[in-house]
Amino acid sequence: MGLRGPGAARMKRARERIKEDDAPLPWDEPGLTRAMRVIRFLEWLPINAGPLAGQNMRLQPFQKRFIAAVYGPKTEDYRRQVREALLSIARKNGKTGLAAGLCLCHLSGPESEARGQCYSAASDREQASIIFGEMEAMIEDRPWLAARLNVQRFHKRMEDAENRSTYRSLSSDARKAHGLSASFFVYDEIAQAPNRNLYDNLSTSTGGRAEPLGLIISTQSADPHHVMSELVDYAEQVNNGTIEDPTFVGHVYAAPMDADPWNPETWKLANPALGVFRSLEEMETSAAQAQRIPARESAFRNLYLNQRVEADERFIAAADWDSCDAPADADLLRGRPCFGGLDLGSTSDLTSLQLYFPEDGGALLSFFWVPKDNLRARAEKDRVPYVEWAKDGLIETTPGRATDKRAVALKLAALAQIFDIKGIAFDRWGMAELERILAEEGITLPLKPHGQGFKDMGPSVDAFERLVLSAGLRHGGHPVLRWNVGNAVIETDPAGNRKPRKDKSRERIDGLVAAIMAVGLHAREPAAPDYSAWRLGVISA
Repeated sequence: MGLRGPGAARMKRARERIKEDDAPLPWDEPGLTRAMRVIRFLEWLPINAGPLAGQNMRLQPFQKRFIAAVYGPKTEDYRRQVREALLSIARKNGKTGLAAGLCLCHLSGPESEARGQCYSAASDREQASIIFGEMEAMIEDRPWLAARLNVQRFHKRMEDAENRSTYRSLSSDARKAHGLSASFFVYDEIAQAPNRNLYDNLSTSTGGRAEPLGLIISTQSADPHHVMSELVDYAEQVNNGTIEDPTFVGHVYAAPMDADPWNPETWKLANPALGVFRSLEEMETSAAQAQRIPARESAFRNLYLNQRVEADERFIAAADWDSCDAPADADLLRGRPCFGGLDLGSTSDLTSLQLYFPEDGGALLSFFWVPKDNLRARAEKDRVPYVEWAKDGLIETTPGRATDKRAVALKLAALAQIFDIKGIAFDRWGMAELERILAEEGITLPLKPHGQGFKDMGPSVDAFERLVLSAGLRHGGHPVLRWNVGNAVIETDPAGNRKPRKDKSRERIDGLVAAIMAVGLHAREPAAPDYSAWRLGVISA
């Protein structure tokens, strides 16, 4: 068949460069294992940038271990057992070169198959083009590849003229990710993806292939609900034996959160290529800057130490919040005095009630409501598992597209029959409808307005923060509330008063606002009279 179309001229020139007596390809040597053939192919490819440009790739021990874990295990019929693999590692440790090389390995190398479909994916078009550019540079330097691969630069597409396999670069904003039949895909820096759509489309597109493989190569995400965090957690469970899944391999190189971030020994835990092709000098410079400039520390921890770091502007640090995760048993709190905080979201947002039990170790019971319609769309928008939370009873859904305030009112009445609610602090915004419903239903509750400005919120924020930092709260690790706390941004006025800012926070913080009001309501209640001196006879009548 004659060569036609974009790239055909380059293929013809490459074929002219290939001689009949060229040496055998290094991965065709008899007796090699499958993993060794992949390694031989990768080490045959050139390095095209950096201080080692012009040399062949030389895989480091950590890379060879990963290749062996992915391509070594076999099923009883000698097929590759692993179907999905995760390599999580700090930046500048050779992720792009490895990803590009494996794409070529499955497109035209020893892992290729007839009419295979190979894809590289990234968070945006610019990131997606990086792997394509790396592959193109490798192809131009190896006539054997250039002679068979038609590279279409404009479309970020390649086709192998011999096995008819194709490669395409995809970004997370791709509109045509459905209908794929991937034999291989690699997702580069999935932690930056705004949603999991492209990942789900790729991972579910492999069902028609005999030996499909999906690779995720990325630093960690700061968001505990991101698909990258889900994969890292799954890898930990597989590696420690909690889950048995021989089809999944996960290698995670990260510094422990309690390790000294400025110690070079800590750096090695997330940077196994440090001092080889990962510059030690650049690492030292970045660490010194992050140590002097606190605003850079979180980025250093995430990108250089591969830690799951939360937002820069934190009201409550994750470690402090998690130290208060002792359980709060609702059955043991029946009839006990408590103070509530109610935050009514807008028509489609979260609504939350928090009940604080000051006499029971600071127990905190969390209740959330969200409209049932478009629940999955809302989960996609907020990037949190609303559907799973609803199934687990962590959040209640109300019929329709807007929160049903009657359902909220009836729940409040039911809770007032179970617990001794001394007061419920509320934001006046949006309360008129709820108060009307309460009146119609004949429900009487000890509602107490709580301003949202610095004057009222300042003391409540202080009281809540003191409670958390002294480990005087027991929130039971409620995941929806934890998400709210992690999103919060606090604003401070010139007098030092603070308040949470919904418009500046990353995402929903309704549960946190309700909890702050509940604790603040208790803090401003008059203290009960102390009659101990009378009882002891210290003061006479």
